[in-house]
Amino acid sequence: MKLNLGAGLAVLALSAALTACGGSTGTAPATTSPAVTEGAPPASATAPAASVTPPPATSAPPASAAVDLKTAPSSAGDIVVAANGMSVYFFTKDVKDSGTSACTDACLAAWPPVTTAAETPQVEGVTGTVGTITTPDGAQQVTLNGLPLYYFAKDTKPGDILGQGVNDVWYLADPSGEMIRMGASG
Repeated sequence: MKLNLGAGLAVLALSAALTACGGSTGTAPATTSPAVTEGAPPASATAPAASVTPPPATSAPPASAAVDLKTAPSSAGDIVVAANGMSVYFFTKDVKDSGTSACTDACLAAWPPVTTAAETPQVEGVTGTVGTITTPDGAQQVTLNGLPLYYFAKDTKPGDILGQGVNDVWYLADPSGEMIRMGASG
């Protein structure tokens, strides 16, 4: 009778242990236990078990999917903006497909070039032809329909279009790569 009672208790203890493990039909990841040095207490007796939390899932696109130019609404209509949301402009003194910029020296302080590190600029919503030219300092300036693009130094935040129509030579770009000549600010 004692033999049957001992076997029954062993089965009951094993059953309880399996139930405590969750009874999952899936496989659990393999874990390794730290080595126990003779005379040292097991790790579980000295420190709480570490919890492994997977990194949160993100919906951010990979870095290679970053865009150089995109579109945004403005009081002048849909315009082309840089990745940072800042408006970009054409300079009417530039010559299409010349591979150079007519804005030099002091002009560049007020009208910095839109540059890219990408071999081929990436766009979102822009339908004009995008390319690059090399600036005198070796940077890659973004072009749209063969014309270099610039920022206006007085535009301080996304949505500003203070450069529109300045001196009748600076104009915003529309998504097809055309100059927006209306709504000039003077």
